[in-house]
Amino acid sequence: MQVTDLTLSFGEKQVLDRFSLKIPQGVTVLSGPSGCGKTTLLRVIAGLEHPQSGQVEGITPAETAFLFQEDRLFPWRTVEQHLTDILPRSRWDEVPRWIALAGLEGEEHRRPAALSGGMRRRVAIARALAAPARVYLMDEPLKGLDRDTKQAVLSLIREETRNGLLVLVTHDPEEARGADQIVTVEPLNP
Repeated sequence: MQVTDLTLSFGEKQVLDRFSLKIPQGVTVLSGPSGCGKTTLLRVIAGLEHPQSGQVEGITPAETAFLFQEDRLFPWRTVEQHLTDILPRSRWDEVPRWIALAGLEGEEHRRPAALSGGMRRRVAIARALAAPARVYLMDEPLKGLDRDTKQAVLSLIREETRNGLLVLVTHDPEEARGADQIVTVEPLNP
């Protein structure tokens, strides 16, 4: 997959200017200061933002799973329902596996308000990983998790995306360790 000459502005604020990047199979980490365009780049790859020029090649939005910085859980849906919402009915038998992998056994019937922040984050991660996708776009996936949980969840993410492409945004060098490619996105001059 690659992005070629992406240019995107929000009003007068230019975020990406002829940005190009080849993303190989495996794990690509995007790092850089806040506001430099990392999230915007993920949104363009996912088809949620449309650049003024440039293109994304080798992937369609239907082949992506996106984990946003916010958990984006529906308050009226249970942990289990968040997974059945994205899985085809033929794969609903996988729900207990995803709940176990996320360390959420016993929480299947709880709604987000009854979960801790870390638990909500793990629901969002499990939902993204369970989605039928070839490219996984994860924007600061481990924020809000304690150190031990971060390590376990990072291992889970890497294991479950090993046959696809993972593009991960992080500010944490520990989370970037072992990536196949680390790209520093530089802010544009004002």
